[in-house]
Amino acid sequence: MEELNQDIPRNSTANSEIENPKSEVLVVPTMAQMMAEGKTPEILFWVGCAGSFDERAQKITRSICKILHHVGMSYAVLGTEESCTGDPAKRAGNEFLFQMQAMANIEVLNAYDVKKIVTGCPHCFNTIKNEYPQLGGSYEVIHHTQLIQQLIDEGKLKTQDDESFKGKRITYHDACYLGRGNNVYEAPRSALEVLDAELIEMKRCKSNGLCCGAGGAQMFKEPEKGKREVSDERIDDVIETKANIVASACPFCMTMLRDGVKHHEKEQEIQVLDIAEITAKANGL
Repeated sequence: MEELNQDIPRNSTANSEIENPKSEVLVVPTMAQMMAEGKTPEILFWVGCAGSFDERAQKITRSICKILHHVGMSYAVLGTEESCTGDPAKRAGNEFLFQMQAMANIEVLNAYDVKKIVTGCPHCFNTIKNEYPQLGGSYEVIHHTQLIQQLIDEGKLKTQDDESFKGKRITYHDACYLGRGNNVYEAPRSALEVLDAELIEMKRCKSNGLCCGAGGAQMFKEPEKGKREVSDERIDDVIETKANIVASACPFCMTMLRDGVKHHEKEQEIQVLDIAEITAKANGL
C-alpha cells in the first residue's frame, strides 16, 4: 500500500491511500485489483502526468478522489499501467511517438473493457476523447468539472450550504482544450455559481479567452523571444476583475497562473485554485 501523496496513480503499485482532513484513510483501488475481485468500477479516473508527478497538481488529484469517495461513486485508477496520453508529443510534432503512446494506452483500456473515463486534465480529456477513437479507443470521456456539475445537479454535492467562500470574488480562467477545444464553458461556471460568492468574468473569456501560455507543448520548453510572458498578460486580466480567487480546471493553467501571480507579487491577494479543490472545500472534504 502506498500513500497517494507520494507518487499518485501513474506510479502506485496497488491500492493507494489518501488522508482527508477528518483523518479518514480513503483507499483508491486500481483496475487490476478490482478486476481480480470480479468488480467493475462505474468510472475510470485518468490521473494524467501532471496529476501524478507535479506536487501542486497532486492536490487536485486528491480533491477529485475525495469528491468521488464523498458521493460513493465506484471508481478506479490504472496505477502503473497508466502512461502519458501522448498529447505533448503530438503538439510538439512527433506523431510517431504520440501513436506509440496512444496505442499502448488503448491496449490497456480495451483489455479492461473501460467504458467511461473522467480526467483531471483538459489535455488528457481532449486527446482520449477526440484522438484515440481513430486508433481504436472509443470511450465516454468527461472532464472532472462536468462530473462535478452532474453531481451538483443530482443533489449529491451541497456546496450552496457552505460558507467557505462567502463574500469572495472569483473569476474563472477558461482552459483552451476544455473551452475553445471542446466547447465546455458552463460546467466549470455551474460549479462556482452555487457558492455564496461573486463570480466575475474576465474581459477575455469563453470563446474569446486567452491561453495561459502552456498549450501546444509550450509547458515543456523555453518560451520564444517576446516582450512578455503570456501568463503575465493573463494575470493582468485577473487583477482587473479585483478577484480574490482565480479558478482553474487544468494543471497546466494552474502552473502558469501561479507563475503570473508570483510575477505580479500578488500571492497574498490572489489565490489560484482548481474547481475540484473549491468544490471539495465547500463540501468540507
